[in-house]
Amino acid sequence: MDFFNVISLLGGLAMFLYGMRLMGDSLKENSSGTLKKAMSKVTNNPFKAFILGLLVTALIQSSTATIVITAGLVAGGILSLHQSLGIIVGANVGTTVTGQIIRLLDIDSSASNILRIFQPSTLAPIALIIGIALIMTSVIKNSRSIGNIAIGFGILFSGLLNMTGAVNTLNESGIIEKLFSGLGKNPLLGYATGAGVAFMLQSSSATIGILQAFSSSGQLTFKAIYSVIVGVYLGDCVTTAIVISIGSKTEARRVGIVNILFNLAKSILVLAGVVIVHKLGLLDRLWNAPVNSSIIANTNTVFNLCCALLLLPLLGVFEKLSLRIVKDKPAKESKYKPVTDTLNPVFFNTPALALQSCYKTLLAIFTASRANIEKSFGLLKEYDPEVHKQILAEEDEIDHMTDQISKYMVDFLPHLQIDNHIAILNQYYKITSEFERLGDHAVNIAAHAETLKKNETSLSAAAISELAVLESVLTNILDETEQTFAKRDVEAAARIEPLVQVAGDLIAVLRRNHLKRMSTGECNTLADTTFTGLMVEFQRIGDVCSNVGAATVVRVHPELADHEHLYFEKLHSGGDESFNAAYNRAYQHYFALLGVPKQVREPAPAEAE
Repeated sequence: MDFFNVISLLGGLAMFLYGMRLMGDSLKENSSGTLKKAMSKVTNNPFKAFILGLLVTALIQSSTATIVITAGLVAGGILSLHQSLGIIVGANVGTTVTGQIIRLLDIDSSASNILRIFQPSTLAPIALIIGIALIMTSVIKNSRSIGNIAIGFGILFSGLLNMTGAVNTLNESGIIEKLFSGLGKNPLLGYATGAGVAFMLQSSSATIGILQAFSSSGQLTFKAIYSVIVGVYLGDCVTTAIVISIGSKTEARRVGIVNILFNLAKSILVLAGVVIVHKLGLLDRLWNAPVNSSIIANTNTVFNLCCALLLLPLLGVFEKLSLRIVKDKPAKESKYKPVTDTLNPVFFNTPALALQSCYKTLLAIFTASRANIEKSFGLLKEYDPEVHKQILAEEDEIDHMTDQISKYMVDFLPHLQIDNHIAILNQYYKITSEFERLGDHAVNIAAHAETLKKNETSLSAAAISELAVLESVLTNILDETEQTFAKRDVEAAARIEPLVQVAGDLIAVLRRNHLKRMSTGECNTLADTTFTGLMVEFQRIGDVCSNVGAATVVRVHPELADHEHLYFEKLHSGGDESFNAAYNRAYQHYFALLGVPKQVREPAPAEAE
């Protein structure tokens, strides 16, 4: 043995691992969407889930990938932990397919020409030729991905051939015999070796493949390799669990724990089973006999299949253990829990109670969002990081309430039969997103205030004074919006639109004034982006309130549902006297605070008959 033999062995190992990675990644890339759809449709039948996990792993050549995809589906709520159990077991069996492919190493060179085609020395160049032809010509759809699969297959077998050639040379030195005879005398050492190599390579298939390559030396016996094979199971599943646990939800981590528990049980079962069968004398012919690639592949498959069949009935036990090991994080109780607890499905058969629950929750969302807006206004005058944290914490509560009521209303809708109830729920559904958006605008305003603080700049005294006027009209708008929703007050809804129009006019004037102040140096240009962003947020707060008023008007006057835009076009065009009067009163009041001369809005000219 010399340095060059070691280099040849390691080079072959590198080619083998790269080929397996390239083939597996290309298979996943070409079929991941289909696989996820198929896996998301799995039923509660463990046997069907087992078959699905086996087939998916056989296709993509990676039990780790299959289980990680499964964990993602569980984390996303598409699969339950219970549904994933069969897939996990199937993935562990499916990974043995790679070993069955590698056993082609055992095809004798004296075999018929048809069989010789399947020898790695023939398959490798054929696969490489097909792969490079597909990549360079792009003659079919997804030819690059399919070509990479073929190239990966060819590199995998080329690496195997390099390894077996190096192993045959190393065999002459007696190192392999010493190494594996030591493992045969100490099964625990063999188990640890298999686990350690699989953990480092992050692949059970690769570890078994290396073992198959070493079998070409003729020095590996069954007693030396069976514990190594069993150790591979633990090493691979620990890697999978680590991959799953990084940044994952509780349910996803439980998938990794179930996989570890299953493989630990499988290891105990196989080790105990082999000892018992050997004691009975049933392994005497095989125990000290040299093993080849086929025997290793078959041993791995038999171990996995037998354990899968024996442990499938115990999956419920693994599930319960995972629930004990990975406990749910104690959720911080929301201060709005008494409100959201009223969103109970038992009220679906009593729509009035269910709608009342929705009403209370929506009112809580509006109140919280409005309070956040008022806090954010205060941050513009004096930034306080603690108040900013309170706004963000309250926004989490708002989002949580929004998620709960949205789901509740979707589940509630099929139970409604009366048109009036459906109209109310439609209004509530529209308003839910509007109230939630109010909270978002509060967060954005607070972020603008924080930016001013970080940049060590501020708005001018004139800008702050003008913003106070705009905040005043927005507060008035929010008052009318609360009255509109809380009392289903159409008159209050009618008062929203003139105020929103005045707010829009104020924003236009504030923009012009800000530009003038920047040109004279009174306003800091560093604060321009913040000021512009604030104008956008203030405008959108008015738009949200306008939408709430419109939803209320439509609920009371359902005939406007299909002509809502015409109704508002009439208001804004000056064709409604009450709107004009309300607009003029508000305009005169708020613009007087800016020192702008009083103006009167002329009604639109009457159309000729």
